[in-house]
Amino acid sequence: MIKRLLDFYRISSPAESRGGEDGRFRRLRWATFISATLGYGVYYVCRLSMNVVRKPMVDAGVFTESQLGVIGSCLFFVYAVGKLTNGFLADRSNVKRFMSTGLLCSALINLALGFTESFYAFAILWGLNGWFQSMGAASGVVSLSRWFEPQKRGTYYGFWSASHNIGEALTFISIALLVSAFGWRYGMIGAGLVGLAGFALLAVFMRDTPQSQGYLLGNGQETRKRQKSEDFNKAQKAVLRHPAIWILALSSAFMYISRYAVNSWGVFYLEAQKGYDTLDASFIISISSVCGIIGTVLSGVISDKFFRGSRNVPALVFGLMNTVALCMFLLVPGVHFWLDVTAMILFGLGVGALICFLGGLMAVDIAPKNASGAALGVVGIASYIGAGVQDVMSGILIEGNKQVVDGVEVYDFTAINWFWIGAALLSTLLALLVWNAKAKEL
Repeated sequence: MIKRLLDFYRISSPAESRGGEDGRFRRLRWATFISATLGYGVYYVCRLSMNVVRKPMVDAGVFTESQLGVIGSCLFFVYAVGKLTNGFLADRSNVKRFMSTGLLCSALINLALGFTESFYAFAILWGLNGWFQSMGAASGVVSLSRWFEPQKRGTYYGFWSASHNIGEALTFISIALLVSAFGWRYGMIGAGLVGLAGFALLAVFMRDTPQSQGYLLGNGQETRKRQKSEDFNKAQKAVLRHPAIWILALSSAFMYISRYAVNSWGVFYLEAQKGYDTLDASFIISISSVCGIIGTVLSGVISDKFFRGSRNVPALVFGLMNTVALCMFLLVPGVHFWLDVTAMILFGLGVGALICFLGGLMAVDIAPKNASGAALGVVGIASYIGAGVQDVMSGILIEGNKQVVDGVEVYDFTAINWFWIGAALLSTLLALLVWNAKAKEL
């Protein structure tokens, strides 16, 4: 019975004869998986805190819309470079230390920003936050590659990717409550305190590799030989030479424009265009995050179980869903609460799945196993360059189409609506170009 259990979980241990080893492995693997998932969700709280406090900061005269766009883009551009660099580093690192250190530093930056109103301090520290934020995703993906066999990669990647939406929902609900009750400063401070709690979670429960705990996945001798022969440089160069990975990166970049259009400016849009208050606007946007959990979790299961590991058809379906949801949200004039809610449900389901597919899994599928971090890094740098361009362009377009009528600020969102919707459609079309992409031989 013990041997069957060990075979099922593909475990080979230096102490296989001890009956409790398989149970210990499962506990360590689940502790690592859950802590990495929740930990990366907390990363998002320390990244999205700025999105909740934008309108209150404008109302308080702290920053203009263009200044907030510049500040937001500082994180995205630094994050883009960090995603590439730290993706390559994560392949070679102790991911427990790597991931927990990044979250600790991000939490401390959020705390510090709660005590300043300096534009330059915000721009520099928020940009630095982007670097530490980039240490999270690569660590999570590399951890999955180390602890789970390829046959279950899509399913567990989907569950792990739900961390994005867990963090978004936690931010748009808890941080919005703090901001509504106490002001924007407490939103930043609250995010920092949540980040410290996440750091403690990772430090206590996450583990680096099965090997660090005395296990080898698969046949022990065969794994040792493979590990000795693996050439990280060769595998990572293969990622850089694969054209499909770069097409996926561009597709993800356009998807991130539409994603962060809603995440970064959705609350602002509902307040300025439709007249919602901060709490109601944050609640509506949080619906997309909650539904994104469902979309992300189901994406991997659906593609593994019903499409034999192929991600192309579901990526097309969810891409079209994303585009339709944005049209409903942006192009229907007037205040329609249930229509806005429905749009955010569809948007959350669509983007949640696309984060899984375009944001990493499709690239990881066609990359060498020992270059998962590098594949995620290539997609990541393109994705967050797109997100950064979106923040700058959105800030400029919003402020540039603002008028003061009878002492009231009136915004015209026509140009920006088509910018956001067009990005979602281009993302879907680009993903069609890699329909038959295969892993490149080394």
